[in-house]
Amino acid sequence: MSGVLVGFSIIGFVILVGYLIERAGFAGPSAGFVLNRVAFFVAMPALLFTVLSRTDVRVVFSRFLLTTLCSVLIVVALYLVASRFLGRGSGSGAVPRRDRVAETVLGAAGASYVNSNNIGLPVAIYVLGSAHYVAPVLLLQLLLFAPIVLGILDVTTSGRLSFRAVATQPLRNPMILASLCGLIVAVFGIPIPEAVFAPLDILGGAGVPMVLLAFGMSLHGDRVLRPGSGRRKVVLAAVLKIAVMPVVAWALGRFVFDLSPAELFAVVSVAALPTAQNVFNFAARYNRGTVVARDTVLITTLAAVPALIVIAALLAPVA
Repeated sequence: MSGVLVGFSIIGFVILVGYLIERAGFAGPSAGFVLNRVAFFVAMPALLFTVLSRTDVRVVFSRFLLTTLCSVLIVVALYLVASRFLGRGSGSGAVPRRDRVAETVLGAAGASYVNSNNIGLPVAIYVLGSAHYVAPVLLLQLLLFAPIVLGILDVTTSGRLSFRAVATQPLRNPMILASLCGLIVAVFGIPIPEAVFAPLDILGGAGVPMVLLAFGMSLHGDRVLRPGSGRRKVVLAAVLKIAVMPVVAWALGRFVFDLSPAELFAVVSVAALPTAQNVFNFAARYNRGTVVARDTVLITTLAAVPALIVIAALLAPVA
């Protein structure tokens, strides 16, 4: 259980530092924007390449991954259906259609895109006993979900629907391109000289702190769940992420994919991880739905702690 608390205390401390930096005002008004840009284009791609290039790709083809994939698809469908009812009578008609599409996509991502890196890895190591439980989820999100989300955001931001733009989007996004390169290195066992890998490790090590600091900075000066900020959709995404998705994962793992007790505990724990800071990073990059993304990340991060403790008490295999 200490792994859950350690992971969240680390995340919370760095977010708090970002908030205090912004509150003190000594980093300048554009510090959060700059951190997000550097993280998106430099640090996070370096991190993703180094992580995925060391991954055992055999974990991709597993019932564990199928359970996670089906859980995500079900939760996304639930969000899309429910958000249509929430949008009625909320004054959303005044918002341009492409902005509504972008915000809906980000809301669906907030309900299903788990923090498999800076929270998932500590939880996997200290609670589940192995980091390999989050590796397939990381690959699934980076190589399938992220291209879809970022592709839609690209289209809605530019205002053009181009098949070529969508098809080539992974080649234009640094995080996805770095992930693909890392996967190729892992699949073919391509040796990377230490002189190349070491600086990428250093740059990648800055990625998560940058995103967390920028997230903390965004919390200053704006009340969470304030009226008119889309708080109903935030609550919807948070409930689906923390309460519904773990139950869906448990039902699928238990009755459909027949996972072992250890795998069942792991897949439900991964499903209960909070919304990834990358969702906020995506929103900030395209300047769409940033408040909803920020509030969803914050609320699910706080709610995931008791959720993971309950899951561990109910499903953790007895040694």
